[in-house]
Amino acid sequence: MPRPIARVLTLLELLQSGGIRTAAELADRLDVDERTVRRYVDHLVDLDVPVESVRGRHGGYRLANGFRMPPLMLSDDEALAVLLGLVAARRSGLTTAMGAASETAAAKIRRVLPERLSRRLDAVSGSLTFTAPPGEAVAPESTVLLALTDAVRHHRPIVIRYTAADGRHSERTLHPFGVVAHSGKWYLTASDLTADDDRTFRLDRITDVRTLPGSFEPPAGLDPARRVLTGLATAPYRHEVTLRVQATAEEIHTRLPAGVAIVEETSPPSGADPVAVRWSRVDLRVDRLDWLPAVLASLDRPFVIDRPDELRGLVEAFAARLAGWGRGGSERVSGR
Repeated sequence: MPRPIARVLTLLELLQSGGIRTAAELADRLDVDERTVRRYVDHLVDLDVPVESVRGRHGGYRLANGFRMPPLMLSDDEALAVLLGLVAARRSGLTTAMGAASETAAAKIRRVLPERLSRRLDAVSGSLTFTAPPGEAVAPESTVLLALTDAVRHHRPIVIRYTAADGRHSERTLHPFGVVAHSGKWYLTASDLTADDDRTFRLDRITDVRTLPGSFEPPAGLDPARRVLTGLATAPYRHEVTLRVQATAEEIHTRLPAGVAIVEETSPPSGADPVAVRWSRVDLRVDRLDWLPAVLASLDRPFVIDRPDELRGLVEAFAARLAGWGRGGSERVSGR
């Protein structure tokens, strides 16, 4: 490659790192004079790369927001990071409904990679396996995601068309607080002005977003992620379970995530030492109870079941099975 072309591409790479670069700095990095730097900048502008000239004491050159993305100059590590990010997003379900975009973007990057780097990335993708299955969530439309996040950032009220889990269609006026990605799905937490309540909405069930004039003030200390997790944990299910566990919230959440259970410290049961141990109240709603005894056993902490009575029977039956399996195993070992 002729050296002037190589230097023009190096100039583009320097500008893509962000900020304002002075002519003196660029001349030093490219080993040319400042007049030549200006000529190289003119070459980039002729190629429709949006380079701005910033005047003043701290002036220089920077990339402006152009009408299209300029050519990207990626190092080996940057190319690997981008491709792995695309793979991880596709696997976890955190892509938009334009799912093909991630594959075509990856294909474009791979097509322009040097053969040496392409072989190395082939080795990574061919050797990489995942312990979790691919995400099964239905991705949101990119237009919906972009409209919602813009409304969240600028505190704009919106109207959405929403399809509930039971198939009912509705139009709702919202004050959107935040967009949260959780377990391969996208959620919007918002104040539903139609129902006068705070709600959580699945983005893949939103079919249209219309921004309204005006703005609103979000609540102080807002935590969108906590709102979404609390909404998921308190959603209506067949069984309402309340427990008291001798453990901290952090210990309990290792087995019962925040999206499943609400945990808060509470007073210990009567007879327990209130100083020596810490107890937490656990509330969760579930469709089935049969998986809870094993989870409670895995906590390896004392617990009290406040409700429902049916769970007590399941725990006792599970404990009896464990005891039987334990005795059977010891008898087989001793009988050898």
